Amino acid sequence: MFNRMLSALGIGGPSVDTVLDSPHAVPGQVIAGQVRVQGGSSDTEIEQVVLSLVTGNEAEFSRVVVQQGVRVPANQLVSIPFQLTLPWETPITAVGGMQLPGVSVGVRTELTIAGAPDKGDLDPIMVGPLPSQNKVLDAFGQLGFTFRGTEIEAGRQELAFFPPAQFAGGVSDVELTFVASADELYVVLEADKLSGRFPSGDTTGQMRLSHQEAQVTDWASAITGWLTQVAQRGRLNPAFGNQQAPFGNQQAGFGNRGYDHDGYGQRRGPGMGGMMAAGAAGVVGGMALGSVANDFFDDED
Repeated sequence: MFNRMLSALGIGGPSVDTVLDSPHAVPGQVIAGQVRVQGGSSDTEIEQVVLSLVTGNEAEFSRVVVQQGVRVPANQLVSIPFQLTLPWETPITAVGGMQLPGVSVGVRTELTIAGAPDKGDLDPIMVGPLPSQNKVLDAFGQLGFTFRGTEIEAGRQELAFFPPAQFAGGVSDVELTFVASADELYVVLEADKLSGRFPSGDTTGQMRLSHQEAQVTDWASAITGWLTQVAQRGRLNPAFGNQQAPFGNQQAGFGNRGYDHDGYGQRRGPGMGGMMAAGAAGVVGGMALGSVANDFFDDED
């Protein structure tokens, strides 16, 4: 929320306060609220009221004009209701109700008066994972991964983890990327292999499912099996368990994306893994097995 004088009008201008019905949301959800403009010492004509979704580093990824041609009488309050849909690629900023370090998303309000736009402060939103994404994150917590950090590369959010002790000798870190749509979820894992007996470098695995399928997949087993092969072999088989994944073309441009691995700035220690393990009820409950419990990631070295 913010309350500031519009510099374009000087002293006596209107003040604006944006109020969200709820600061909690998930990707794809509609958030609602009101832009409240309190009139100043004279009548004011507002050309446009614009809401933008912005990350903490000021990168704007959605922009909507919610109202045009608003007259605000002197000393009167004008409330403008709005609805704003979060894109499916909105970064996750909170897990289990706890804020993730290094990433934030907010709503910025912009009023245009006499051709001069005036931007306000950010109203923060806590963006949680979709239920399908949460199943994957639960598995990371269950397996004992330690959260390293997060950053946004080429419009995609990467969540980086140190692996559990059983893989520490073969894998230095694992990066998780979600690519979501209304119907499907791509889960992309990228592991940094340590040098030694086998070639070092990055290995990418990916899996494409419906959101419903993702919620009944044994992610703990799938991730463990894939990382075991990464740590022990120079090159992975096309699928875990020597079974063919039934999802057709799983490439879709999400193979080797050339991610930058050096921007997280987080030390090894308790992090998201502990947060998820001690988080909301059901986070560490048993993994549900379903029709795709034995489906596996494709991979690329």
